[in-house]
Amino acid sequence: MSGLIDGIPDAIALLCLARVPFFRHFELQLVCHSWRDALRSPNFLKARQETNASQDLLCVLAFEPDNVWQLYDPLMDDWITLPALPTQVRHLVRFGVVTLHGKLFVLGGGSDNVHPLTGERDGTFATNEVWAYDPLLRLWARGAPMLFPRSTFACCALDGKIVVTGGFTRPWDSILKSEIYDPERDVWEPLPDLNYTDNSPCSGVVIGGKMHVFHKKLSTVQILDDEKDRWTVKDYGWPQGLMAVVRGELYVLSNGVVFKQDTGEQGVRREFPLPEDWGSRIGFGMIGLGDVIYVVGGVIGPARINLLLKLSSDVDVLNVQRAMPTWRKVKPMSRCRGSVFGCAVLTI
Repeated sequence: MSGLIDGIPDAIALLCLARVPFFRHFELQLVCHSWRDALRSPNFLKARQETNASQDLLCVLAFEPDNVWQLYDPLMDDWITLPALPTQVRHLVRFGVVTLHGKLFVLGGGSDNVHPLTGERDGTFATNEVWAYDPLLRLWARGAPMLFPRSTFACCALDGKIVVTGGFTRPWDSILKSEIYDPERDVWEPLPDLNYTDNSPCSGVVIGGKMHVFHKKLSTVQILDDEKDRWTVKDYGWPQGLMAVVRGELYVLSNGVVFKQDTGEQGVRREFPLPEDWGSRIGFGMIGLGDVIYVVGGVIGPARINLLLKLSSDVDVLNVQRAMPTWRKVKPMSRCRGSVFGCAVLTI
């Protein structure tokens, strides 16, 4: 007799459970204590990888509700809501977000909270907090704090670790400092400083296995070399805008068009206009998942027949791998809406 399924060895039973879609995991954990323990064990993620059952889920944090993330499953075309991030910072924004080892990491950032009567903002501009969400345990846990508080900084998962660099410690006070986090040891260590910050916000993406750091209004890119002992500078002349990586290739949304960039420094290779009904939508998030670019949430501005701002929960997708890509809508976010502060793809 097996502890998981009668008449089947536990190793085989675990592989059977691993094939169940993620959105059914909560129900599986209610069946019995042995199933709950199996789904919460580190071996469960390994079993999903061995059976090719791993799924890519879209993670989104928007303006409303406060500090609440949602996960989207493209196979189920459905959303689930995570427990609220337990930080004391109200309306966390300007943070870094990555996924690694089946967990969602939220790092740094500050408050965008405004007092409804006085209009004054929360005094927290930058923190060094690190939070990790485990979807198997359905819990947030605090990690070791970063060496420096940061806001509006570059943050990437690279070679099984997390690299953060640049950003601001206070308004108009940018930093060059870089550091790397090992989630298995829960330890931060310093990396070489950036060559420059230009006192501007920065973001990071991984292309070709290397971290690329972009600064607003600058065409130059700083790239962390393979040995992680220096940053090199290149000028690709890429347009400014939201960025997404699909199958290792970079896409940039600028001036109402999604451009596919040539990382070989030969300029733009392909472009995709936004839908005609896009209107004055701003503040949305953009990210690549599989063959698709997702554009999520945002705010729809005033128009002739609508003088109010509308917080959007819409999700538009574009399959850039098709010969003739077209935009389509999928199920909108069920709870979150408005400006998107963070997007990530969680593999579980």
